[in-house]
Amino acid sequence: MKDSIRKMLIAIAVIVVMVAAFSIMNLTKVENYHDKYDGYDLATDIEGVNREGTYTGYLEQHADATFPKEDITVDLSSCSTSGDSEIYKDYEGETEALYTGDESKVTWEIEIPKSGFYNIYMEYATVESKGVRIERALYINGELPFEGARSMTFSRMWTDGGEKIKDNQGNEIRPSQVETYGWQNAYCRDDMGYITEPYQFYFDKGTNTISLEAINEPFILRKLTLKAINEKTKYSEYIVEQPTVEPNQIALNYIQKIQGEDAVVRSDSSLYAKYDKSSASTQPYSVTKTVLNYSGGDAWKSAGQWIEWDFEVPEDGYYNITVKGRQNYERGSVSCRRVYIDGEVPFDEMNSVEFIYDSDWRLMTLADEKGSAYQFYLKAGTHSVRLEVTLGATGAILETMEDSSYRLNQMYRKILVYTGATPDQNRDYNLDLIYPEVLEAMSLESKRLYKIVDDTVTYTGQKSDKIATAQTLAQQLEKFVDKPYKLSIGFTSFKDNITALGTAILTMSETKLDVDYIVVSGVDAKITPDKANIAQKAFHEIKSFIASFLVDYNSVGNVYGKNEEGVVKVWIVTGRDQGTILKTMIDDTFSPMSGININVEIVDAAALLSAVVAGRGPDVVLSIGSDQPVNYALRGAAEDLTQFDDWRDVFDEYYESAYKSYEYNDGIYAVPESQTFNALFYRTDIMEELGLDVPQTWEDVISMLPTLQGNNMEIGVPDPTAALLPDLSIFYSILYQNGGDVYNEKGTSTIVDNEIGAEAFAMYTKFYTDYGTPTNYDFVSRFRSGQMPIGIANFTIYNTLVVSAPEIRSLWKFTLIPGTNRIDEDGKEYLDRSVFTNGTCTMMLKSDNELRKKNTWEFMKWWASADAQVRFGREQEALLGSSARYPAANLEAFSQLSWSAENAAVLKEQRASAVGFREIAGGYYTGRHIVNAVRKVINKNIDPREVIIDYAITIDEELIKKQKEFGLTIE
Repeated sequence: MKDSIRKMLIAIAVIVVMVAAFSIMNLTKVENYHDKYDGYDLATDIEGVNREGTYTGYLEQHADATFPKEDITVDLSSCSTSGDSEIYKDYEGETEALYTGDESKVTWEIEIPKSGFYNIYMEYATVESKGVRIERALYINGELPFEGARSMTFSRMWTDGGEKIKDNQGNEIRPSQVETYGWQNAYCRDDMGYITEPYQFYFDKGTNTISLEAINEPFILRKLTLKAINEKTKYSEYIVEQPTVEPNQIALNYIQKIQGEDAVVRSDSSLYAKYDKSSASTQPYSVTKTVLNYSGGDAWKSAGQWIEWDFEVPEDGYYNITVKGRQNYERGSVSCRRVYIDGEVPFDEMNSVEFIYDSDWRLMTLADEKGSAYQFYLKAGTHSVRLEVTLGATGAILETMEDSSYRLNQMYRKILVYTGATPDQNRDYNLDLIYPEVLEAMSLESKRLYKIVDDTVTYTGQKSDKIATAQTLAQQLEKFVDKPYKLSIGFTSFKDNITALGTAILTMSETKLDVDYIVVSGVDAKITPDKANIAQKAFHEIKSFIASFLVDYNSVGNVYGKNEEGVVKVWIVTGRDQGTILKTMIDDTFSPMSGININVEIVDAAALLSAVVAGRGPDVVLSIGSDQPVNYALRGAAEDLTQFDDWRDVFDEYYESAYKSYEYNDGIYAVPESQTFNALFYRTDIMEELGLDVPQTWEDVISMLPTLQGNNMEIGVPDPTAALLPDLSIFYSILYQNGGDVYNEKGTSTIVDNEIGAEAFAMYTKFYTDYGTPTNYDFVSRFRSGQMPIGIANFTIYNTLVVSAPEIRSLWKFTLIPGTNRIDEDGKEYLDRSVFTNGTCTMMLKSDNELRKKNTWEFMKWWASADAQVRFGREQEALLGSSARYPAANLEAFSQLSWSAENAAVLKEQRASAVGFREIAGGYYTGRHIVNAVRKVINKNIDPREVIIDYAITIDEELIKKQKEFGLTIE
């Protein structure tokens, strides 16, 4: 019996092994789709689908052009200017330099001796400003040569603002980043990095003009040159051109290790030194303390970003360069870096050095395909090595993917006009007869997508889940072409797959890398392998486990005793990244300046109430919702900030709308941090295609609906029926624009049932009942696809779109929300653009300790200041990316954050029309019942006037109960 069981178990084990092996074979099997597209002209244009104004199309348009061999230097002073610009006759040692402001346009007239392609090269210096990348558009003879020239970016230079210091827990604190100013050189390039080489610009022989138009940030030019495009120098040519050096034992055996965290300058303030506790081989190493031990990371991912290190060599000679790097971010992807030595790429092979995926650190000597190390000739003394993000061969793949995404969206929109967003699955729309060109385009696009899959697999060596989306779409398109009636069944998933392709493009364009250290060594030097073995890894995990019981992860930075006099306890409820930034700012700026010690703890927002009730709450809490201060004030748990003599100096930094929600009973119970409001987003390409103007009033919005809906498109109005976060911002905005309000002057009852309120409510609900505006939708997804080419959303959606929708860059804008025409006291008509606003704030909890209360107020004043808010906003964006751009409520701080001049002007104007929402006792019932009223009108189609009147009575009943509960006067 036992023998039978043993045999059965062995058989089961064999089967399991065979199944596992078969699964692994399937996972690693790389399918080739060459037969799907071989022999087809994939460059075929199909009218109405292909993207216009591409760089590839521009090159094809001038395919017969030559490459002149002489550079042409532009005389900077012989220019015509508009906006803020000035010629400097003596600047940083230069006899002539040209300053161009962030709203300038500068034009030069130049003579071209030979027609052909040139690169455009410039030498520039940044000036003190917002601290974001310079952005310029380039025009040739008054026109954009291609869309990529509409937005080209140029980097700044950042360095450490001091030495590394340690907090009182022994953790290293990174220095703050400060901008350093000096001359840089750059070519006009693709800011997305898909085109890895500098742009080639065609010029006719004779007189031409070049114009640089500022999109964002000022800078100073000292040189502008049309560079001849020459063949790149290969390593075999480079090494022959270098001098012969007599062997020198010092140089031959020299080894210098440059730690990654010791970079001297970088292109972005986000590329500061970081700490790693996940590997046993990271140098320097610690599992209990925060030790800055590498550079790069999540932030070092976008084309054009660079980090630079200095090093010395003792003698003239030839040296090898080795990088200890780690690319453990994306399986099936390759991270590429361009290598500069002393500001120049020494030979072509250094234009794209590849770091393949590995779960741990790898030592990689810069070498050829056979493993022979490249030798770099260096003279004795100090040199620099710079690693710059480049997409390498992935760039060309991503360019074709982005073009494919654009064409797929065009196909989707064409079919959308005919079938609607949700076609009848039981109906054959005869799409092959109605839109034969779309079926033809689908057939061609499936072949293009199959080739994209093959190209990606060939380059990376494996098929990742990111490129699998392209394969899915290719197969889906094939099915649609073969059986057009299936389009109605798969139309929704078709749109979802297009969106997924756009997300895949974004993910694949992120090429992250960590650098532990760089070794510069003589050609005979032996570099010790540096990889943790199994025992070291096991010991590391044990130490990390033990440390998790000993280290306080809630507190960051310097930690002071609870009983120490005057110590302020600060809670922040947003996240560890934000808490770390805040504590760093406190320890290097506020505490040394004020002498006040601060403990910062990162907590969940839900923990605040129970902590306050138990008497263990903080002195001040940051980043809480706008509805909280008055609710705490009603219960005597928050301090009135008007008790401090200088409170007005603080609140003069904000519009009244930013702190309206924090006012109660002649007091103010919080300082604003962030302030958000709605803006109108629109697709410029679709609006132009449909012949629609940007709406200025709500009547304009209603009048454009027939055109949109006639093309099965929609307008987005924030959803008031959402289960988790219903949004009534548009109702409140319409109410304010008509001169109404939610509560009476004393805040004792609602007035949404008066004539203005009832009219505003009826107008608002008509969007959903009469005009068919959708609820429960994903604005970003529909905006990208073109299904919703115009919509109202929180202005912070801008950051999401910039990051997540690269395929529609330059095809959309945002502006002021629609307004209402009104008559002022003098009888003049004006457009009221009042907008509901919301935000987060800093609240001081009630305290009997006068010293801590005084210290807390000092901290709050510093935190509310423009300098602190600017630094926090910049560092948050640097750490988390542009999608985390900080919507500072402080007016001066907001003006210094990284918005372009055009967008900043829109937001400034809209903010000036913002209206703060008053919080009162029981006010949370108001929004809840108005949402219920909207749902009732939509779901039961009841007269909106009757409904809002009924719910106003219910709201007042609830408000009275709360007023009685808190002993307030009832009128």
